[in-house]
Amino acid sequence: MIQDEREEIARPDSNKFDLIFSEMESLHQQVTKPREQVADAKALLEITQSLVMSVRTTANGGLTPSDFVTHILKKFGGHVGPSNSTEDCNRNSVAWNDIGVAVSHVFRAGYGCCTMMAPMDAKIEQRKVINRRKRVRPTELARPEELCGGSGEEIAETDKHMLTMFNILRINKVVKLENLVLNRNSFGQTVENLFALSFLVRDGRAEIKVNESGWQLVSPRNAPAANSVVSGDVAFSHFVFRFDFNDWKLMVGTVRVGEELMPHRNSESQR
Repeated sequence: MIQDEREEIARPDSNKFDLIFSEMESLHQQVTKPREQVADAKALLEITQSLVMSVRTTANGGLTPSDFVTHILKKFGGHVGPSNSTEDCNRNSVAWNDIGVAVSHVFRAGYGCCTMMAPMDAKIEQRKVINRRKRVRPTELARPEELCGGSGEEIAETDKHMLTMFNILRINKVVKLENLVLNRNSFGQTVENLFALSFLVRDGRAEIKVNESGWQLVSPRNAPAANSVVSGDVAFSHFVFRFDFNDWKLMVGTVRVGEELMPHRNSESQR
């Protein structure tokens, strides 16, 4: 109907637009399926495009302001007073109330299209009730069983390594860091030696300096008093020593054989 009556809809004295729009409104009330919604939307789009085209045609010279006023007077105008009145404002009048009633439906609140974003047979799922267990506070205090050995033996071994290293520093006074920590036969023992040296530096019993040639030199020191540390007379400086397997291999090639200071520890002596 919209395609066939396109020219008739644009005519101002035709009621085809009202008939077609009323038919669309009645069909819209019966829409239940998604395909019907698509068809309903296409019909609304087509009639809108038809009106837009008719308005563009009118704006290009189809309907002049004079014609608009003439149609208003023809449909909503009326004569009051004698026709031979000298005042033009009393000769013709416009029923503005009737115009307002005629166009009042345009200013009503518009309702959007109802779209379906889910299946038609979707059911509401009820949430499962979660039964949370109540926390029971313990009435008795329990102390975990203390295992013998473990970290205590490791600390004792570290203390032994620190004592051995400090005695070596006290005898040699100033040694290269590579000669002090390297064990060319064991990467793991080299790491342990470096670990022991870090504890000596932390306690203030060893000092690491870099000479003009870039060598890191280690020398023994007397541990500072606690009062000196608290007062700020003695300050500690720390740095990160990068060391991995490739560094150990490089260190093995740098230090000559027999210049290692820390003794090799076999499995029996460690026990």
